[in-house]
Amino acid sequence: MPDLGSWPVTAPDRRTALRAGLAALATAATPAALAACSDGDGHNDTAQGRTHGGTAPAQNPATPAPGSNPAPNRAATAAPPDELAHADTGRPQVALTFHGDGDPALAEALLKEAESNGARLTVLAVGRWLGAHPELARRILDGGHELGNHTENHVDITRLAPAAALAEIQACAARLKQLTGSPGVWFRPSQTQHADPMLVAQARRAGYRTVLSYDVDPLDYQDPPSTAIADRLLGAVRPGAVVSLHLGHRDTVDALPAVLAGLKSRGLAAVTASELFS
Repeated sequence: MPDLGSWPVTAPDRRTALRAGLAALATAATPAALAACSDGDGHNDTAQGRTHGGTAPAQNPATPAPGSNPAPNRAATAAPPDELAHADTGRPQVALTFHGDGDPALAEALLKEAESNGARLTVLAVGRWLGAHPELARRILDGGHELGNHTENHVDITRLAPAAALAEIQACAARLKQLTGSPGVWFRPSQTQHADPMLVAQARRAGYRTVLSYDVDPLDYQDPPSTAIADRLLGAVRPGAVVSLHLGHRDTVDALPAVLAGLKSRGLAAVTASELFS
C-alpha cells in the first residue's frame, strides 16, 4: 500500500481519517477475512421489477472518511447478503451510484456539481477507464466520494465462464488497489442489474462480501432529456434507495442540479453507498 501521507489532502483531520480508513480496509480485505456497465455501447442494465435486497446488516461498511475507500466492519459475525439494493435504516438518505466510464470532462463536471451541493457519490468504475484516466481515481476520492468495481472491460459478465468472470473482477480490483491502495468495498456486475449465484461466488473469491445492485433506474444511459431523467428518478426515489446513473452522459450532468434540489426538498441526503448501509 502506498504512503497515504503523500496523498493530496487539504486538512490534517482528513489525512488522519484517510490513513485510518485504508489501514482498516487493508486488514479486513484479506482472503481469510473475506470468503472469496456502465456507460457505453451495449448497455443492458434494466429495471425488471424483481424483488431487491432489504435491510442492511451490521457488517456493512461504516461511514467512510472523505478521500478514502471505506473498510468493512470486521466485528460482525453474520453472513453477508448476496446482494444489496435498498437500505431499510429509516434514515433520510439515498445513494447515487454511477457506472464509471466515458468522457472524463463530463465526469469532472458531474463531480463538481455534486460537491457544490454537498452530495457524496459512489462510482463503480470500469477498470480500463481508470487505466486510461488514472488521475480520476484520486480525483473521485479526494472529492469525498467512493470507488468500487464494475469489472475491467464492461463485457456481459453473465455470459462468461466462472474463471473468466473472476478474471474480470480481479483485474479491476487490482487496478483500483494500484491507484488507491484499496480494491474498494463494492462490486457491481456489468450489463446486468442482478448477480446470479455464480457471480456472487466469483465476487466473494475476489474479496467482495456483497454485490451492490440498485432499485431506482431512470435509464439515463439511453440519453433521454435531462428533465426526463430527473422526473423518473424523483418519481421513484424513497429513503434508502440506491440509484443507478452513469458518467459520460451530458444529459445526466444536466439533470443533476434538479435531482439534488428535488432530494433536498424532500429532506433526503445524497450519501455514499457505504454511508447508506452503515
